[in-house]
Amino acid sequence: MPRFSANLGFLWTELDLPDAILAAASAGFDAVECHWPYGADPDIVHAALLETQLPMLGLNTRRGDVAAGENGLSALPGREIEARAAIDEAFDYAEAVGAEAVHVMAGVTDAPVAAEVFETNLRYAVARAGRRMVLIEPLNRFDTPGYFLSNLSQARDIIERIGAPNLKLMFDCYHVGRTEGDVAAELKALLPHIGHIQFASVPDRGAPQGGTLDYGAVFETIDTLGWQRPLGAEYRPGGPTEASLGWMTNLR
Repeated sequence: MPRFSANLGFLWTELDLPDAILAAASAGFDAVECHWPYGADPDIVHAALLETQLPMLGLNTRRGDVAAGENGLSALPGREIEARAAIDEAFDYAEAVGAEAVHVMAGVTDAPVAAEVFETNLRYAVARAGRRMVLIEPLNRFDTPGYFLSNLSQARDIIERIGAPNLKLMFDCYHVGRTEGDVAAELKALLPHIGHIQFASVPDRGAPQGGTLDYGAVFETIDTLGWQRPLGAEYRPGGPTEASLGWMTNLR
């Protein structure tokens, strides 16, 4: 039976992070994850995690200047000092709350040296991570035009070149379903490289019911692959989160 993680970047956004953790526990989630938790006191967040006994699976490095269109720093030439400061900040926060992984965000760039910059910063991140995991995630070109890391083969090549056991792929079924076709086939092909799996309906990024991707079949595939970690519910609920949770019963 699948287990689920509530992505608190999209779910219960009207609550502060500690209260959102409590809400996720009350709703029956098995874990939580977040995007950018840095405004929340890590001691209070950690206390909420201890109270609920929910693991925090992961968080993201900062995006940079969001108003200027930035969406990560680690592939941006000339921004290496800021990128590494963001990596340090993310792992410091992860250590304070007990989070298992950090998603290092590449950013929007078409610079010829972006790949070299990104891989150099990832080597820094995997050394900084210690026992924690470093995740990279391809983002689809419709939602995030110009994002450096945009497809699975690119991510796989980076992971294989760096060769660090704690560098893994964040496989988001939504992003894969938007641009790369057969989600189940890609899961099977990339399983050794995957560190976390997320999901949302395709193409609207709502709750995983309806849409063009059959999550009953997807979750069955994941189960047959022997996947044990909770799956990340990273969808936009389109209203109160509680009203969107019928899928949890149906898909279990």
